[in-house]
Amino acid sequence: MSAITVTIISLCIIFAGTTLGSALVFFFKKSFSNKTSNVILGLASGIMISAAIFGLLLPSIEQGESIYDNLAVLPVVGGFILGGLFLTLIDQLVPHFHKLSGEEEGLQSKLSNQTKFFLAVTIHNIPEGLAVGFACGMALSTNDSALIFSALSLAIGITIQNFPEGAAVSIPLLEENVSKGKAFTYGALSGSVEPIFGLLGVFISTHLTVFLPWLLAFAAGAMFYVTIDELIPSSRKGNHGHYGLWSFMIGFCVMLVLELVL
Repeated sequence: MSAITVTIISLCIIFAGTTLGSALVFFFKKSFSNKTSNVILGLASGIMISAAIFGLLLPSIEQGESIYDNLAVLPVVGGFILGGLFLTLIDQLVPHFHKLSGEEEGLQSKLSNQTKFFLAVTIHNIPEGLAVGFACGMALSTNDSALIFSALSLAIGITIQNFPEGAAVSIPLLEENVSKGKAFTYGALSGSVEPIFGLLGVFISTHLTVFLPWLLAFAAGAMFYVTIDELIPSSRKGNHGHYGLWSFMIGFCVMLVLELVL
């Protein structure tokens, strides 16, 4: 497949994953149990960390060495830290509510908890869109077959992660007496930022190829931040923490297998 074809497929499937996952709300009468929630979030965490390492950090190192030679450590480490700082800034500015942990962040506002919850998930979907966009942009810029399939592997991994994540957005809203149709809409819309920021990532990375190592590491840092800040702690609820732990390991291996196969 060409880099253009892979880019189009990648941007479509990451949104489709969230939308299909959100549609599971029509098959539930109540929210998840702690066991199920831990499994879903642990799986998502493992895929996110694995994708950040194999799909973003390793290519960032390779690109950094080819562009910056002995100074490759600067864009890799610098971009990684900047990605975390970017999410920290958004967390402090945008009012949002983490339903799973019960924590509220951002500036004071009169928005409803439902809207704040939607914003929390939407914020955390931004790094995933950028990650796929930067990876596809790198493939478009180099037209290297290995990088093309690496971008596709990253997109497939994030799509797999988005399916349970979409369900984790829509189904808990049933506890707030939100209708199933509205809960589905919230879940689907939360994933709409991924192709949008994916396109932005493609545009930036194809026009600023010299900054590719920075951009890839930036996306990796943002994904690490999201996973460690929200997903991993929320996957250890109740007395069922090992469900989240083993799901993390399985999720990590899923992404690892995709990298090795593709």
